[in-house]
Amino acid sequence: MNHELEQKGFAIVPRLIEADEQQELISTLGLISSAGRRGLLALPAVAELARSRRLLALVRPHLPSEPFPVRAIYFDKSSDANWLVPWHQDLSLALRAHAEVPGFGPWSMKDGIPHVQASAELLEQMLTVRLHLDDADASNGALRVLPGSHRFGRLSADRIPQLRREQPDFLCAVWAGDALLMRPLLLHASSRSTHPRHRRVLHIEYAGFDLPAELKWHEAA
Repeated sequence: MNHELEQKGFAIVPRLIEADEQQELISTLGLISSAGRRGLLALPAVAELARSRRLLALVRPHLPSEPFPVRAIYFDKSSDANWLVPWHQDLSLALRAHAEVPGFGPWSMKDGIPHVQASAELLEQMLTVRLHLDDADASNGALRVLPGSHRFGRLSADRIPQLRREQPDFLCAVWAGDALLMRPLLLHASSRSTHPRHRRVLHIEYAGFDLPAELKWHEAA
């Protein structure tokens, strides 16, 4: 899996969480009316899962130092909350407060939380684990990725469509309980759902580096 992740920028891990655990998470996370719910490392059940031996053992081989979770978001795409995500990279870190530090910027605000774009060097030391609580395919907005695109660093707006023309994308069709591991710099997108069933995902980001003293993660302990 290490070779696959480094070459393609993603890997699918089957049956990481069992059906009873999936239902417990769905119950704990509850209903949401918007595209996503942020700040979930504040929930004990999510924090415990994110810091569990199982997930840390999964992430550890792919980061340069001991991994720790820095953000958790719950997405629930359904007929009531349905959206399109264009092709992009995950470039921003969620932090506690704005501070001007060389190598970090520009800044933005999302749901009242300061976010800052990081360098490719730091983003390469992060890994996202997407825990799927429902089956996902083309009909309900499963993630599409452009394999290997993470190797090109931070991409300009012009470079993204160029890469899209040069190679086919891959649909990450998964079963409930599967996990998708992906690098933040991997180009990814998702379509609107055309089916009434849910596509619930617990998205957990891990880092393998320390921030400069002036900056603090918004969620990490």
